[in-house]
Amino acid sequence: MTVSLAGIVPESIVDGRGIRYAVFVQGCPHHCPGCHNPQTHPFSGGTPRTVKEIFTEFQQDPLLKGITFSGGEPFCQPAPLAELARLVHSTGKDVTTYTGYTYEQLLEKHDPEIDALLAETDVLIDGPFIEGQKDLELLFRGSANQRLIDMKETRSQGRVVLIES
Repeated sequence: MTVSLAGIVPESIVDGRGIRYAVFVQGCPHHCPGCHNPQTHPFSGGTPRTVKEIFTEFQQDPLLKGITFSGGEPFCQPAPLAELARLVHSTGKDVTTYTGYTYEQLLEKHDPEIDALLAETDVLIDGPFIEGQKDLELLFRGSANQRLIDMKETRSQGRVVLIES
């Protein structure tokens, strides 16, 4: 199973809690004005990498707290990312996923592959980047509308549970 990548940052401290292996996927339908990664928007291009290759690289760094999926739009490639997330969880590490969709929009898709990636996500940072709500003081996100969602608690309580930042 392959993922079309825009790039990887092997040790990031800005894409979630702790030192993270940040995977930036290629392709995004949102085209948010002011996007931090506009080069990830086209679905053409990118570098194909197998889930196994990415996971092997991830495992080589004992300092990592987890992996982060960003982009681009991770939910445009949910199946390989869900598989990668399962592998990461098998090592006791966590998964953070960014999306321009809201959590509610993802649920409304009723897509088993999207649901699988949501099930393997520990922290979901949702919502489009809105330039008029840009705030450089926010933790791990660019605009005030974006939420840090604790997915374990959200699944447990049956309602969105936010992480206080």
